[in-house]
Amino acid sequence: MNNGFKTGFLWGGATAANQCEGAYNEDGKGLSTQDVMPQGIMGPITEVPTEDNMKLVGIDFYHRYQEDIKLFAEMGFKVFRLSIAWSRIFPKGDEMEPNELGLEFYDKVFDECLKHGIEPLVTISHYETPLHLAKAYDGWRNRKMIGFFENYVRTIFTRYKDKVKYWLTFNEINTLLHAPFMSGGIMTPKEELSKQDLYQAIHHELVASALATKIGHEIMPDAKIGCMVIALPIYPLTPHPDDIIKMMATDRSNLLFSDIHVRGQYPSYAKRLFEENNVHIHMEPGDEEILKHTVDFISFSYYSSACETADQDKKASQGNILLGTKNPYLKASEWGWQIDPQGLRYVLNTLYDRYQKPLFIVENGLGAVDELVEGPDGRKTVMDDYRIQYLNDHLVQIREAIHDGVDVMGYTTWGCIDLVSASTAELKKRYGFIYVDRHDDGSGTLKRYKKKSFEWYKEVIATNGESLQN
Repeated sequence: MNNGFKTGFLWGGATAANQCEGAYNEDGKGLSTQDVMPQGIMGPITEVPTEDNMKLVGIDFYHRYQEDIKLFAEMGFKVFRLSIAWSRIFPKGDEMEPNELGLEFYDKVFDECLKHGIEPLVTISHYETPLHLAKAYDGWRNRKMIGFFENYVRTIFTRYKDKVKYWLTFNEINTLLHAPFMSGGIMTPKEELSKQDLYQAIHHELVASALATKIGHEIMPDAKIGCMVIALPIYPLTPHPDDIIKMMATDRSNLLFSDIHVRGQYPSYAKRLFEENNVHIHMEPGDEEILKHTVDFISFSYYSSACETADQDKKASQGNILLGTKNPYLKASEWGWQIDPQGLRYVLNTLYDRYQKPLFIVENGLGAVDELVEGPDGRKTVMDDYRIQYLNDHLVQIREAIHDGVDVMGYTTWGCIDLVSASTAELKKRYGFIYVDRHDDGSGTLKRYKKKSFEWYKEVIATNGESLQN
């Protein structure tokens, strides 16, 4: 049996503009929703940016992108997933004309990637809506957002059509139900939003996503445009039929998003979901036609699985934005995210069986507290064998899924260089192959150091997965 990974498999790493760029107010950039979220997903929203927001500086990728991309090239990256900060291109979001300095920055970044033989994989909207759109329009609750987004995507597709072949529309679009401000720029407090409000906002995003796919295929016929969702395999906590039915319902609440992106219409099970939640999607003429513009591939983040039960007494939250019930058979990371490599094989098979579309794992990794020490060669490093083990085990399961017959395009580890956590806005929660000397109190030199995992991943890429340990 060969190692499974096809020739041309897209190995690489992933970041997001708001978690690494910094330079939040340079070269004409407007404020984004992330600039007023100093404590991450669940923390308070501030009126203006505050000094305790680590994302304002990030890891200063804005000024150090050449150094960082050179390190990615040294590892052998074939692809680098990054996002464009919408408010760098349209500082308020509702202008007609873009900010040229913002466009020039991404020209330089993409050119630097291509110089090193790295394909950019670009997320158009990664958890940062221009703050003005949130304040003036209540974000994606307002249908006008579709027009603003269309202007944005036409601008960047036209500008970068010869530099970027791979695009994603909205990062983890299925999180809008759970984190409406971060995911959708919705200023109205979550507790004041009805299911009607949330699903209507989701409809606006889904139409905008399909419209971006349509426009992208017109402007860039050879480009590949994908959706991006959180993949969360759901297991029944017990074999009790009530738990199986509850699992099915929870699974469908996530699959709804990929179903619409891939099949071009609302699935039949949405009818009951909407009836039971008193949801009536208002569709404008043409919406159904726009939704038929489907994606070329499905990308997803995978960090953990979850259990589901109908027994409310056994409910226990854990994990990422999409919460579930703790699995008694799995260990967890320092942040309580349960570790389940086989869940990745399972979800790859499930999605491929359902859609027969190419799949791309664009986020996967282990957040951990890393210690900078002196390595065997006298250089500072991090002996992150725990991260190597985590990634190795997940990659082995991807290989198994490929042997199962799944078409997997590529794999980009999350936070290939340390960056600010989206969920907690901490820097001590590190994911990277590259250690960045910056800390939660704002101290540090921002100097980069290669971790032990750097050389490990370099070998994995060089051998196209042959070096993985079963």
